[in-house]
Amino acid sequence: MTSKLPSYLNLKYLYLDPSLSTTNPILQNVKKHLPDIKILPLSKTQSYQPQSLILKKFKGKFLRFCPGTKYYNCCGYKIIHFGENCPLNCTYCILQAYFQDKTLKIWANIDDLFQELDKTFKTNPNLRFRTGTGEFTDSLVLEPLTGYAQKLANFLQNYSNVRLELKSKIADLSWTNGLHKIDHILPAWSLNAPEIVKKEEKLVIPLEERLRAAQKCVSLGIKVCLHFDPIIYYPNWEKGYSKTIEMVFDYLKPEHICYLSLGSFRGMPELFQTISQKHPKSTYIYEEYIYGLDGKLRLFLPLRLKMFSFIVKKLKKAGLKDQIYYCMESDLVWEKTLGYTPIKLGGLDKHLEKLSFNNLL
Repeated sequence: MTSKLPSYLNLKYLYLDPSLSTTNPILQNVKKHLPDIKILPLSKTQSYQPQSLILKKFKGKFLRFCPGTKYYNCCGYKIIHFGENCPLNCTYCILQAYFQDKTLKIWANIDDLFQELDKTFKTNPNLRFRTGTGEFTDSLVLEPLTGYAQKLANFLQNYSNVRLELKSKIADLSWTNGLHKIDHILPAWSLNAPEIVKKEEKLVIPLEERLRAAQKCVSLGIKVCLHFDPIIYYPNWEKGYSKTIEMVFDYLKPEHICYLSLGSFRGMPELFQTISQKHPKSTYIYEEYIYGLDGKLRLFLPLRLKMFSFIVKKLKKAGLKDQIYYCMESDLVWEKTLGYTPIKLGGLDKHLEKLSFNNLL
């Protein structure tokens, strides 16, 4: 079975929380696909072998707010926190500086997750919840091992006030198996310029495969979400991002897209230091960056405006309208490039909520 897995999922060690049952469904899935994995007990003070996965009983809050700041417009979605870290090793990944421990972790007490979600969603039946799992890890990168997204998608079928965004760079659609409806799911893919995919996303599937997966979801009757984030400034970026936009509309029509986000490369100074050490050939970190109001380094505003204006013009020419939004940008950027601010949409969170609950074709 291991030969069918991507190389980054051929793990050798499994650190298991002793409080988890041997019949735990996540554990059983991992053992099924990696029958030769060495299982070791998880303790509070230990170092982990390379190529390891931790299955842990999580004792915190699974459902939490996206960690935006008051200085920029946040989309307001709620994170379903099911694990940490990612094996794809994209050079720009903010998780490199976000977590001190780089070992893959999955919260295997999925019944506790379901109990918390059930209580929250049923206690507030008149509230709409736009949720996602792609904040602290890729939503689908461990799906071949764990089946987590499929279990979560199956559980949420009975909650009409919930939408779940599965944001990924992976084409795995096994989460659709056994579902009697999928209108509560927002399949989402991260996209970038071909040169960035080739140089900075070396373990990730090609753009064509991501877009074919999106096209497949459309054939099932639901809209998809796309994320151009992080947009990276590099020589001939206009040609690269134009090519990707052309590819998007080779596979999809504007009405197939629920929403599409734009966000420039940004991060704490520690992220830039990590990239320079781990990925010395990644030269985009040496462009013109300044400190933003949130303490993160951001591309110099005139350059951001130039890139955003160019990309927005291309997207609008292709037929997109109010599906375009910015991830963590100021009203000034919105006004200069889109001609309006989120308040004119009724607030970004409410606008995206409206789009999310109108995701059937």
